[in-house]
Amino acid sequence: MTTNILFCGYSYHTHGYHSQHKSGYPSYLFRLQTEGHCEVVVKGRKMLVEKGDLLLIKPGDHYELLVKAGQNSGDYHLVCDGVWIDEWWNRTEKPDVSRIGLDDKLLALWRHIMIEKRRPTSSQNEELMSNLLRALCLTLERTISETVPSFNRPYTVTRMMRYIEEHATTAFKVEDVARHVGLSVSRSVHLFKSSTEKTMMEYAQEIRLSAAIELMKYTNMTLEQIAEDCGFGTYPYFHRVFKKKYSVAPGAYRRYE
Repeated sequence: MTTNILFCGYSYHTHGYHSQHKSGYPSYLFRLQTEGHCEVVVKGRKMLVEKGDLLLIKPGDHYELLVKAGQNSGDYHLVCDGVWIDEWWNRTEKPDVSRIGLDDKLLALWRHIMIEKRRPTSSQNEELMSNLLRALCLTLERTISETVPSFNRPYTVTRMMRYIEEHATTAFKVEDVARHVGLSVSRSVHLFKSSTEKTMMEYAQEIRLSAAIELMKYTNMTLEQIAEDCGFGTYPYFHRVFKKKYSVAPGAYRRYE
């Protein structure tokens, strides 16, 4: 199924800017506010868009963008269409504006698409760009869904979980997680435990063990190196944690897998 990237770029406005598509935007538009703020009108509704807000426009939507003189506004934007995009859009409800924050991995993916699109036509890899666009769409979809508080997990807890997942194999501290979400240590610890029924470090240990098992299965790395690379520090500690969890030593587990 086809996907077409019509335009992908970054804009920064300092002297005012206005664009409008009253008769309907011609394609799909993804726009992530990265700096400052601006105003948009979508389907007749005026909204303030601030840093970390994602705007999603579908073909035919009435859309206006206004950056007032004296304001600063920066954003990543991508215009696309195609059969796959149609199906992706229609399978779940897409809010006009979502507060998703600025995630480094998401921005890196967006920049990758932008760089590929800038290549001369003869050097562009259409298959690569198509897969990058699909990855961006799926990442945005998951990120949007995680901003909606579930019955037992506020969005702040989801942000803590994502931070731990990214830093589990390094020597992070609970203070780092609390700082990431803008809460006190005591509040973040209580909120995480009450929402997940485990501590931050217990959650980190699950991720470290999962990473260790993957390395044990698919690499020839020594158990000592695996222990270090997965954030356990020393092999004796890794051995103790692993055996407590799986009732077998790492070496025996590796031999029988």
